[in-house]
Amino acid sequence: MTSTLLPDTLAGTTPLDAVEEISRTLEGRSPTEIIAAAQTIVGRDRLCLVSSFGTESAVLLAFAAEVDPSIPVVFLDTGWLFEETLAYRDTLAAQLGLTDVRSIHPDAERLAALDAGNDLWYSDPDACCRIRKVEPLARALSGFDGWLNGRKRYQASTRAAIAVAERDGERLKFNPLASLERAEVEAAHKRFALPPHPLEAKGFPSVGCLPCTSRVAPGEDARAGRWRGKAKTECGIHTLISAH
Repeated sequence: MTSTLLPDTLAGTTPLDAVEEISRTLEGRSPTEIIAAAQTIVGRDRLCLVSSFGTESAVLLAFAAEVDPSIPVVFLDTGWLFEETLAYRDTLAAQLGLTDVRSIHPDAERLAALDAGNDLWYSDPDACCRIRKVEPLARALSGFDGWLNGRKRYQASTRAAIAVAERDGERLKFNPLASLERAEVEAAHKRFALPPHPLEAKGFPSVGCLPCTSRVAPGEDARAGRWRGKAKTECGIHTLISAH
């Protein structure tokens, strides 16, 4: 494990055993520095980026493209996404020159067995997220030792204490934008000349699957429209540690 950002004391240490020190070392570094360090730590061919291509996805993708546009981008196409999100995926991939965007779909047999009526989102949203997002992501990550995601501490109280690097089962999860303030993200959005998600101007500051996403009123938390009226605040990919 070698990087100009990482202390010599980590030499010969496995990344999983040194995750807390890695996180402390990378705290306060720029997103591009964190992404480049992540490639060094887990290996260039063993790192991917997971993106929803939602309203706040573009900045992380732009920083990653600046480091290496060939970083594999895993996109979970649940079958319930807005058409605008699918179009946004294609727009950003083309603009940023991303060369390896992988659209991952739920297992057809699992859907037939557990959600034949396409109404599981209503009766058991946790189970719906599990078969449409958590399980497909676990399969997609099987060939990687680390992954990047775009969570930020300012997004919600449930994310206020996320570390720059975390252990996720047998791999590392990096949060390159964790410490950025909203103004910094907005400034980066302008610097990269990134287009907004088509639904943002229509009152959707956070976009997930169509049945479980609603408009947000002025003054509400940006994620207030996700699973509105339910105790659920996350789909599970960040709260359920991958087993493999």
